[in-house]
Amino acid sequence: MGKAVVYPALATAFVILMITSRINKHDNKPNLVGLNRRLGNPFPIPTFDPLVVTIHRVAEAKGLSEQGDPGHRIDTNVVVEAAGDAHEYVSDDGALNMTRRLMFLFPFIDNAPKDGKVNFEELQNWNKEQAVERLIYRTEKEMELHDKDDDGNISFSEYFPQFSKEHIEKNSVAHGEAGWWMIQFKNADVDQDDFLDTDEFNDFLHPEDSSNEEIQKWILKEKIRLLDDDGDKQINFAEFSTHVYSVYKIYGEFEAIKNNLSTPEEKFEALDTNKDEFLDVKELLPMLSYLKPGELSYARYYASYLIQQADDNGDGYLSLEEMLDHEHTFYTTVYDNVDLYGDDDHFHDEL
Repeated sequence: MGKAVVYPALATAFVILMITSRINKHDNKPNLVGLNRRLGNPFPIPTFDPLVVTIHRVAEAKGLSEQGDPGHRIDTNVVVEAAGDAHEYVSDDGALNMTRRLMFLFPFIDNAPKDGKVNFEELQNWNKEQAVERLIYRTEKEMELHDKDDDGNISFSEYFPQFSKEHIEKNSVAHGEAGWWMIQFKNADVDQDDFLDTDEFNDFLHPEDSSNEEIQKWILKEKIRLLDDDGDKQINFAEFSTHVYSVYKIYGEFEAIKNNLSTPEEKFEALDTNKDEFLDVKELLPMLSYLKPGELSYARYYASYLIQQADDNGDGYLSLEEMLDHEHTFYTTVYDNVDLYGDDDHFHDEL
């Protein structure tokens, strides 16, 4: 992250005063587990600060164990190897200075417009930037692990060595079999050269965050299979109301649609473009981010959650003071023992 002069001298003097005189008003951590529980999402709460991810990656590279603890201590051995000026935000005894760090990050988040307060779009974009970086990092790790000939591409056999030639030739499309995975591999292989480059591999590994419509349809087909009570491979109103709308309504609490949420009948009618009283895969595409949210979608919900938690005056914006008053809300997950790097082994599990 590059340095930038973001405040005039008067504002600089103001924020320095805040650092030197600050008294933490909110020492209790919020229950962020409640966000995952309410949304029914398996992802850990996104990591707000890229510096934290960098420190943990350095620790991982050094073969060290989890570096955080409830006292907000970080092993200073890893700080000196982290990128940038990490040592400026960690004291000699290893305590992360969350206040100082938020002071530094605030002007980078507050940029559209730069008006001294953070709106939903700014916070959402910030969270998405962090999510994209994490996705790319995990993809590069997987590429390094599986690209045996080091040609910058992944073949099907390189990523799925457990499938023999006979398995592949059998081409069984039963869930989890070689043919089933081959369909999605071909969906990701946009140039159809039988290999996945980094971008294609990224879509393959993180289908919920892909803009590839064929990949999205594949995910929805699998989801419909689980929601289709009568087995007709499409969703009727009863199935929609029970399985789809209920999820959509929960996520709506974290979005701008909260105050004008459509009824089940209204939403079904809007999605049913051919008016046959059923929803097929294509018609359900607008619901993908609710039925199978990826990290980019979750970044949006997390932005809403942070504003709800820290917006003390209820104006829909976060001031620097509000963020500092709720600094634990932004840093709780530093010490939650979650995998900040992302283990993509879950990708092979039931979708």
